[in-house]
Amino acid sequence: MGAIANDWLEPLKPEFAKPYYAQLYKKVKEEYTTHQIFPPSDMIFHAFEVTPLEDVKVVILGQDPYHGDGQAHGLCFSVQPQVAIPPSLENIYKELQDDLGCYIPNNGYLEKWAKQGVLLLNTVLTVRAHQANSHRGIGWEQFTDAAIKILNQQDRPIVFILWGRPAQQKKAMLNNPHHLILEAPHPSPLSAYRGFFGSKPFSQTNRFLEEHGVAPIDWQIENI
Repeated sequence: MGAIANDWLEPLKPEFAKPYYAQLYKKVKEEYTTHQIFPPSDMIFHAFEVTPLEDVKVVILGQDPYHGDGQAHGLCFSVQPQVAIPPSLENIYKELQDDLGCYIPNNGYLEKWAKQGVLLLNTVLTVRAHQANSHRGIGWEQFTDAAIKILNQQDRPIVFILWGRPAQQKKAMLNNPHHLILEAPHPSPLSAYRGFFGSKPFSQTNRFLEEHGVAPIDWQIENI
């Protein structure tokens, strides 16, 4: 398992000392030894590495990593540059085009967002190959809940984008009046037509940031 080395480490440090995390660590290590697990073990905490706590402006919560070969690299909804764009991300791009006029790129690599302060955090950080939700309930939820509570304590403008019920269940932890919460159905093809399309999360996010004197996000992912 990789390690967190930036400004996330100090507030998250108490979690590493808790009994659940010792069990989680043991389980994850065992899983990587006995099964094919995604993302690569050195990218489990990639979302925290690319988006330091002090830089977070926006939080997008996913569920668990993509479980197809070569897809997951530690950022929710994002895939490696050479990998086909997954259906949920295709719908995110369609909404982004409708909302802000961004062209739809030829890749699903969202690192550009993360480097601008968009924390792309899954609530579960690992998965068995080709078995969605296979690591649900082993302890990751408690760890990422701790991260969400840390974000809730930040007294600066942050936008939380909650797509789908699992993400929206985290809303109970979010009560900071300095923050904006945007909710919509999940961008999955199964639910996108129930209100994800037309929800305009990207323009709402940028408007909120600008109103509070924070530089907006450049949401355009460029072609590779």
